[in-house]
Amino acid sequence: MKEAKRRGTETKITEEMIQELLGEKGIEYPARRQFNEVATKDAIRHWADAIGDLNPLWRDEEYARKTLYGGLIAPPTWLFSTTMMAGRMGLPGVHGMHSGTDWHFHKPVRLNDRISVTGQLHELIEKTHSEFAGRSFLQIMRQVYRNQKGEIVAELFTQTIRHERDAAREKGKYYGITKHVYNDEELEVIWAAIEREEIRGAPPRYWEDVQPGEELTLVVKGPLTVSDIVAFKIGWGNEPFMWANEIRYSYLKRHPSTPIRNRLNVPDVPESVHYDDDMAIRVGVPGLYDYGPQRISWLGHLVTNWMGDDGWLKRLNIQVRRHNIEGDTQWCKGRVRQKHTQGQEYLVECEIRCENQRNEVTALGTAIVQLPTRGATR
Repeated sequence: MKEAKRRGTETKITEEMIQELLGEKGIEYPARRQFNEVATKDAIRHWADAIGDLNPLWRDEEYARKTLYGGLIAPPTWLFSTTMMAGRMGLPGVHGMHSGTDWHFHKPVRLNDRISVTGQLHELIEKTHSEFAGRSFLQIMRQVYRNQKGEIVAELFTQTIRHERDAAREKGKYYGITKHVYNDEELEVIWAAIEREEIRGAPPRYWEDVQPGEELTLVVKGPLTVSDIVAFKIGWGNEPFMWANEIRYSYLKRHPSTPIRNRLNVPDVPESVHYDDDMAIRVGVPGLYDYGPQRISWLGHLVTNWMGDDGWLKRLNIQVRRHNIEGDTQWCKGRVRQKHTQGQEYLVECEIRCENQRNEVTALGTAIVQLPTRGATR
């Protein structure tokens, strides 16, 4: 693979590349590969394990049979583990950094549902000013998730920042950040907060009982370790580039603009920024950091804990604002912004966010939840 990039080199974004990608706008493609195709009991549990979610609705068949679903369902964000890669991304060799997702959930994924995914380029927007990179673009992809009946269970709008690697490193706004070293007292505060986590479960949270300003019960994730990232990958799968040995070699040979040579001069994948400090520094981050879908799913965990078994997460719209680097702790918080009705649906809109130990907001957005109402039949 002589074409594999040297550490620190990059592909510049050209007008030709942009026009080629824009030619794909609106053209829908089926996913070439999926990590999970079927929502097996194992696949659902692996995802719940990957995000640290102990809700029995995803795990305990006997418990789930007594709920309105009549059986196991997957956490809404389990769909991340099918694929996010349907549709042509374009801009080969240009670094991509996940910046947010907007999930619209229409139907539950039930035990043994078979999911297929299609995708397309939705928008490509040039960012005129960027602290983190030189010339960069916001790329929005739309994926549609269908079950074996052809029903749309969800739509996903994924936002990715495409930027030139060298420019990002030279203008990195994170260089002043150092990894946090904890004392025992700080760790005890984190452990105590984890112990207080509350899964609402069977008791309905009625729409009438919810008031604007109400706080969601805290969920704490961290301090982030490499094992957290490995555990997430076990549930999420090999997207976007995680293959081993011959399979990785074959992929990198077919896509010579993808790899970057590591400190040993061995071609490796851009995804290595999530487990290799050296590679992360090369793209302007002070150290290895989590995956965007990982933190977004933590906020989904916050909401499903709060809403209870009879609630339904209709929308999860999250922007990833800062990196969650090794050692950071994320305090997942939320509050009710407003409540309203839409036809026969009783809806609550929540503001949700992740804050780290430096009091920086690293991700934020909104969740729309449908709640049961008193007097309605189950």
